[in-house]
Amino acid sequence: MKFELTDEQTGFAEAITDLMRSADSVAVARSWAEGDTAPGQALWKRLADLGLTALVAPEEDGGLGGTLVDLAVAFEVLGHELAVGPWIESAALVPQVEGEMVTAAVPGLSPYAADTQVARLLSGTAGEVRASIDTTRTLAEVTGADDVDPAAVDRAVLACAAELLGAGERVLADSVTYVKQRKQFGREIGSYQAIKHQLADVRIQLDFARPLIHGAALGEVPVSAAKVFASDAAYLAARTGLQVHGAIGYTAEFDLSLWLNRIRALTTAWGTPAYHRGRVLAAITDERRSA
Repeated sequence: MKFELTDEQTGFAEAITDLMRSADSVAVARSWAEGDTAPGQALWKRLADLGLTALVAPEEDGGLGGTLVDLAVAFEVLGHELAVGPWIESAALVPQVEGEMVTAAVPGLSPYAADTQVARLLSGTAGEVRASIDTTRTLAEVTGADDVDPAAVDRAVLACAAELLGAGERVLADSVTYVKQRKQFGREIGSYQAIKHQLADVRIQLDFARPLIHGAALGEVPVSAAKVFASDAAYLAARTGLQVHGAIGYTAEFDLSLWLNRIRALTTAWGTPAYHRGRVLAAITDERRSA
């Protein structure tokens, strides 16, 4: 089966990209990390006005009635452009027609809620706000949270996988640009076969992750499989990007570090790789038993 995005999906992705770049989303993320959330909330409103939080909300409820493929396309852009705020919760887990910023913990999957200092907690009581490895978000342990519909959780997992894909793509693109500029022993380091092979491996992994994510959005692939593969691909992009950049990649002043930390955080968010591998194994086992 040949799968291609529609003109509407491509156009929506371009609109999100243009809006975030015009707002300088990296500067917004740095301000958010420093405790100044005003620029991030302003950007949030503009994206919500575009329809992002209501994208997959039913039309009868005032939403756009979009598909899960639409959601995956949008979240890939959010990952690529480093969106801040609880987008997974507000646009995937519980879509918000009014564009409200909400957050949540999910019993049995994630005891922490992100960005409780600015977002409304859907249920339960939030504890002390803690720092995350991703400096552009905070975490608070939640007690007494209500159970969440499994379909909603799967939407959140799908969105997380798509965001990981977008972040991985950004790290790869920046790494390719860097190795074409950085010289060592009189040559661009990108001309060395070892570095070419490393970056090619990342390209392959990301290219394999995308159809799994879209397949999960279409209901043809377990969403857990998409999350595992997206996590692995993005993490490979992060490791390789850090290696080709050298020590500069660690520095907080260098933008790459923002994506590296985002990838590390999202890899275990909404279910660790081990958790999702377990779900895939259980699904396969159940299918064999019923065959």
